[in-house]
Amino acid sequence: MERFLKRHASRILGSISGFDRILFRGVLRSISYVQGLDYFMGNQRVGFKDFRGFVEKFSAGIKARAEWIARKSGRPFLYVSSGAASKEALVRKVLEEKPVKEGLICVLSCVEPCQTFTVRRDRERRQLRLVPREAKCLHIYFYFLDQDFGLMHIRLQTWLPLTIQVCLNGREWLARQMQRVGIEYEQKDNCFTHIADLPRAQALLDRLVELPWAQLLNRWAQEVNPWLAPGARPRLRSYYWTVRQGEYASDVMFHNPQALAEIYPGLCRHAIEQFSSPQVLRFLGRRTNTLFNGEVCSTQQRRVEGVCVKHRVEENSIKMYDKQGSVLRVETTLNHPQRFRVYRCVRRKGRKTKGWYPLRKGIVDLRRRVQLSRGANARYLEALAVVGETRPAHRILDPVSQPLKTPRPHRALRPISPQECLLFAILLRGEFHLQGVRNRDLREALTPPAQTEPAPPRRAAARATRYLGLLRAHGLIYRVGRTYYYRLTQKGQQVMNTALKFRQTDVALLAA
Repeated sequence: MERFLKRHASRILGSISGFDRILFRGVLRSISYVQGLDYFMGNQRVGFKDFRGFVEKFSAGIKARAEWIARKSGRPFLYVSSGAASKEALVRKVLEEKPVKEGLICVLSCVEPCQTFTVRRDRERRQLRLVPREAKCLHIYFYFLDQDFGLMHIRLQTWLPLTIQVCLNGREWLARQMQRVGIEYEQKDNCFTHIADLPRAQALLDRLVELPWAQLLNRWAQEVNPWLAPGARPRLRSYYWTVRQGEYASDVMFHNPQALAEIYPGLCRHAIEQFSSPQVLRFLGRRTNTLFNGEVCSTQQRRVEGVCVKHRVEENSIKMYDKQGSVLRVETTLNHPQRFRVYRCVRRKGRKTKGWYPLRKGIVDLRRRVQLSRGANARYLEALAVVGETRPAHRILDPVSQPLKTPRPHRALRPISPQECLLFAILLRGEFHLQGVRNRDLREALTPPAQTEPAPPRRAAARATRYLGLLRAHGLIYRVGRTYYYRLTQKGQQVMNTALKFRQTDVALLAA
């Protein structure tokens, strides 16, 4: 990421990274599965034949609570006839007609799909039993103007198991924090086009992860769900909170829309044409081996926010778009965190042990989610740093086309020859961007799979060693300390990408 910022330093005001939209989901774990709900009904001495009346009692209590909250605040309670209707547009209309500076804006109700339970007859056993099913039920939306988070909403399912969602925006939280400490800024929609003190603002945004999320979310849930109150009968346990969707965005702020418009078409073209599936996998920290059998997809489309380039690896994605004309946003969304690992303590065979285990959706792994998302954004911008080079190509290729007179002489490189370009293409593979390339990796990549009589191992290893020594002497790679890995230098990125581009470009385009 630093290379990208340095490359376009004359165009850029600065950058800031943090959560944009966060969607928390709360489930009542004790009744979110068939056996748990069965035990709960038995504890309340409710038979299966009385299931519907038992559930309607919970539903009626939630509706009555929602009506009381709206009536107490003097705000409208509206029914939305279609789940596809834009609720935010309706909320903004209510704000225009009945402005409010803080607190409840309105309460909406809408019938939408949900996961719930029903009672079915088991003909073989001749008894009733609980089964999960997909259905539709009434959902209540509470829209607030919070003093810390700005416009946010809570969505509560009125039918068992009473699933809840809390949606808020990290950029809105940052805006209110900057107001309190006196940092000047310019905000458009949910991004900032200018911030007077970027290091201080970044420190504030980093604090968002450290908030006591469990306490905040439980407090909001208790306000809208009456069955969580201490005196409720029956009283439900607290929600278990997960991050259903977390959009972590890195915003690069340009001086003006023209400064971004001059390079953005080239960024989009490079992202679509040059970022192959292995590179996209490495952006998101995934291994490129035979164990991966998922789908990698890259698309480009025009949205309201701007032209968007999106790369999707199964359920997770990374995308780039020009927001508000002057902000380049790279955003990582982890919908399926179990694809990643976190170092944590687990219990195995009755003993506690530490190791790398699948990342959980729970808020306990929020810091690791931030680390992974920030790393993906940084790798993506690092790969885009080669775009926008204004120097003539000969100034990049000429220095490496001369022999070196060092204590040990090295021949000149032939940057656009078939042999050198094959070597460059191997070193630029996405699988070698994170950790680097070893002698063994290079000789395996240089050996054609269909070769019937491969070279002896020692000869192949010596050949790879000579290549690595030559590239290292020309300053295209460097060796990672205390390892056998080699990584590309900034000069190496420039030389190799330029050489490959020359070799792949149509002669008609060069002669035009």
